Amino acid sequence: MFPGNRAVRVCRYETQGGVLSRLILAINPGSTSDEISLFNGEEQVFRRTTRYSPPDLARFDGKKITAQYHFRKDFVLKVLRDEKVDIGKLDAVIGRGGLLKPIPGGTYEVNDRMAKDLENGVLGDHASNLGGLIAREIAIRAGTRAFIADPVVVDEMEPLARYSGMPENPRLSIFHALNQKRTARLAAEKIGKPYEECRFIVMHAGGGISVGAHSNGKVVDVNNALDGEGPFTPQRSGGVPSGGLAKMCFSGKYDHGAVKAKIKGKGGLTAYTGTSDCKALNEYILRGVVTPGAGLDPSVTTREAARESLLAMSYQISKEICAMAAVLKGRIDAIILTGGLAYDDEIVIPDIRERVGWLAQILVFPGGDEMRALRDAAEMALTEPGSIKQYI
Repeated sequence: MFPGNRAVRVCRYETQGGVLSRLILAINPGSTSDEISLFNGEEQVFRRTTRYSPPDLARFDGKKITAQYHFRKDFVLKVLRDEKVDIGKLDAVIGRGGLLKPIPGGTYEVNDRMAKDLENGVLGDHASNLGGLIAREIAIRAGTRAFIADPVVVDEMEPLARYSGMPENPRLSIFHALNQKRTARLAAEKIGKPYEECRFIVMHAGGGISVGAHSNGKVVDVNNALDGEGPFTPQRSGGVPSGGLAKMCFSGKYDHGAVKAKIKGKGGLTAYTGTSDCKALNEYILRGVVTPGAGLDPSVTTREAARESLLAMSYQISKEICAMAAVLKGRIDAIILTGGLAYDDEIVIPDIRERVGWLAQILVFPGGDEMRALRDAAEMALTEPGSIKQYI
């Protein structure tokens, strides 16, 4: 289904100023979106995002994510045609990393073994698996190299962090590694220390929430942000009472799919308020404005109930941050707050500041520029080839 290796050329793209800089294409497939950026050196030439509605993806229901491969790849190629990009001038293509086998952080070349594991979904089926596959095909057409960087399965956890209380069910490292690592490095620059000498607690909060303990360049502990650990999120249940969950599973009221949906997709704020749109929640809570299509129903969820649900989430985030403070034995250079929820300077971020500000200074990096993080990783790989890792 996917092409193999071909010869790789070495080239550079010359800017108008006469300075040689690399032309790098970054590809970020999401569950319901695709994002593409082209960089000429540090300059972003363009950034294109498309969002898919349920009807757009309905024909793929019940199928593996690889069924969407040609659909997603064709969108990328169309963007390149529309933008009149000569792919023969690309110096590298980098995709978002998917659910591979657990690996240390870093930048990896997309080799045959990785492509096979992405195609087969060795650790699960997710749109991010397509990032490396699409990057590889375009790189082959361009005669250049394909990479991924800091995928969600980055695993640098210490042995003690893997214990769960059930030997058959160890704790797993699945989190927003790309943005956590990027913002940690930005924070290290801000405080004037190498990332490899810093001790940070990093919270990335979007549709999922991960809180990681970064010690000397490694994420030594982090909650599994995909399916069932840590704070509840706009869409996920987080850690729930296990006895109650077991009763639900065997009650006969829910099949496996329904339970999975409660854990991921229809849990968290969605279950409490009807929406995962935190901007719409803030508008409703603070100003009584109901955003059309957000899913809020004032007859079901009052403004007071919505506020309490949002504060309950920030309460759980704060508890998770404090847990990671114990991992780092209280020696913390900074607490870093990032992701989409870090834009909420009216409810969520002020509440977290109040609860955990006594631990260490708090640095806020709203959003998460994953496209630039991918570019930076590819640039570093081409500048320092010895840093490129191989997936085995």
